Amino acid sequence: MKKATKDQLTPKEEELMQLLWEYGPILISKLLELYPEPKPHFNTVSTVVRRLEAKGFVGHNEVGGSFHYYAKVEKEHFRNRNFGNFIKNYFGGSYYGAVSALVAEDKISAEELKELLRLVENKGK
Repeated sequence: MKKATKDQLTPKEEELMQLLWEYGPILISKLLELYPEPKPHFNTVSTVVRRLEAKGFVGHNEVGGSFHYYAKVEKEHFRNRNFGNFIKNYFGGSYYGAVSALVAEDKISAEELKELLRLVENKGK
């Protein structure tokens, strides 16, 4: 399996970032409470947070001797980049191919496609 580079997120890092985007700034103990069962060990979550902080994605504020962690990058930054990588890796960079796959698998309705077409047509106006 390919390791994440400094500007990418591992699945565990991404899971934690999702929590930080939704609930941060937050203590590690409170983050741990948000995980579903089986919950990871406190030290595991702490290690992932420190790794994200070293990558520059997470920051912290000290409040009363406790560290409150928060996301330093916007969720949209990762969504846009990851979506582009997904299209590149699974559809050869073809957004048409991705939408065609959604149609073929009945994952998008005719009404939704019409709305997408309206968005595309109105974008230039």
